[in-house]
Amino acid sequence: MQTDPIGLMDSGVGGLTVLKEVQRVLPAENTVFLGDQARLPYGPRSAEEVTTFTRQIATYLRQHANMKLFIIACNTATAAALSQMQAELPVPVVGVIAPGAEMAVQTTKNHQIGVIATEGTVNSGQYQRDISAADVNSQVISVACPQMVTLAEQNDLDSDHARQIVAQNLAPLQGTGIDTLVMGCTHFPLLRDAIQAAVGPDVTLVDPGVAAAEKAAAILKQQHALNTSGEPVTATYYTTGDVEQFNQLASEWLDMAPKAVHHLPESVLDTSVEAE
Repeated sequence: MQTDPIGLMDSGVGGLTVLKEVQRVLPAENTVFLGDQARLPYGPRSAEEVTTFTRQIATYLRQHANMKLFIIACNTATAAALSQMQAELPVPVVGVIAPGAEMAVQTTKNHQIGVIATEGTVNSGQYQRDISAADVNSQVISVACPQMVTLAEQNDLDSDHARQIVAQNLAPLQGTGIDTLVMGCTHFPLLRDAIQAAVGPDVTLVDPGVAAAEKAAAILKQQHALNTSGEPVTATYYTTGDVEQFNQLASEWLDMAPKAVHHLPESVLDTSVEAE
């Protein structure tokens, strides 16, 4: 049990920002990551469809990696499927929204909080609910920024074009008085410099991936499930998309470049739940 990996999933490569934090906070833990790039983006899809995809991925990681904890490293999938996965899976399930909301409430000084995310996350209202539950005085302004997901997936992070797109997407936040901004999509920390430039130095950026990694660590510690074997750490990667593209992006973004990336056909995920 202790040496079993932590499983993470995302609609694409953005969840690697969460994996990076997990590897930083829990350096002795084995990990397995699955990026569903072939079915990206999740944002415009229905909650039912996103839940189906999340269940397929969770089932695959249980069957083939025997994961001991599951992190839904995708805000859209967290909004759509977290409660259902927590009810269905025999292992702890951590999302990124509640930890991010709690961190935002702890960060803000004026109770004015912005959230940038996909359409699916914004439409779910989950950040609004979680932030309000933690602080009834907080005002939340949410903006959907689907173009920024595309920038991250294309590794266009700091070009003039990228900064222009980010500035255009964040324009609705100008003059709102927010002092805290939640990067409510795991792709967005990759665009941190452009986002900070767009909102100005007086706005503090919150990365829910940091909080999610810390929550995962607390759960494993509480359950006495931390890996104390002292054995070499393994990190396994799957993508339903292009292996070379995934490997290039992961190698640039992670502190520990992947040794191997495995391609996983969508058909395997489609049948994984049936085999359960």
